[in-house]
Amino acid sequence: MKDFAADLAPAHTPHGDTTAARLAVQTASWRAPRGGKTILHPVSFDLAPGRVLGVVGPNGAGKSTLLRLLYRYQRPVTGAIKIDGTDIWSMSARDVARKVAAVLQEHPTDFALTVREIVSLGRTPHRTGFAGLSGGRDAAIVAAALDRLDLSRFADRQMGTLSGGERQRVMVARALSQEPRLLILDEPTNHLDIRHQLEVLALIKDLPLTIVTSLHDLNMAAQVCDSVLLLQNGHPLGFGPPETVFSERAVSDAFGVTAQQELLAPSDTKHMTFHL
Repeated sequence: MKDFAADLAPAHTPHGDTTAARLAVQTASWRAPRGGKTILHPVSFDLAPGRVLGVVGPNGAGKSTLLRLLYRYQRPVTGAIKIDGTDIWSMSARDVARKVAAVLQEHPTDFALTVREIVSLGRTPHRTGFAGLSGGRDAAIVAAALDRLDLSRFADRQMGTLSGGERQRVMVARALSQEPRLLILDEPTNHLDIRHQLEVLALIKDLPLTIVTSLHDLNMAAQVCDSVLLLQNGHPLGFGPPETVFSERAVSDAFGVTAQQELLAPSDTKHMTFHL
């Protein structure tokens, strides 16, 4: 597949690139407007440009709520979300959309649009001038995103004719066409077969962006993430490198299981197993 990052960014290493954003979350929390139940208790962390953060925890831990704060869908009740030192709620929605893209588990309901049209929507925050036209650059970026996600052959297909996994890849391509500096991914490997899971993981590791992704698979998170944030019942239990946060005790307590760190042979890689 085509190297999207090489086409659209200057030469760099995957981590620490100047096109990636610094993300600072400062005592951010959120509670439901009705009933006042706190869904996410104060969370703080700092993510350097070009790093990959995995947000993990059991169902109901607050993972999706945290992601909604990061892409400015919900406003934190306390604290702030800052990109390169600027609070995202002091910026216009358009300016935030030029810096932050999100890939959610929900897909567009207008399945009459073609794959190319869906991916082209990622260019909306950047369009200026009459009818929002910006020349051939938009078309080139969309084509590169389609190619990078192995979707070029589907470009003229309607979204509704694709499988769930193919639609998921379309949404990743749309996010890439947005040219974000911060990419938010909510369970990006859901509905994907093994090959495309591996391709998405390789994409996460190779893109010159700051990435925050929620994941259910802890072994996958340990493989692809520079740092992980472990949540339970809306409380942060740990933030740092996977080998530090994913202790047997912490994982066992968070998920209500018995976690055990094992060593796989002949690959000689660590692998966590779980038992009731």
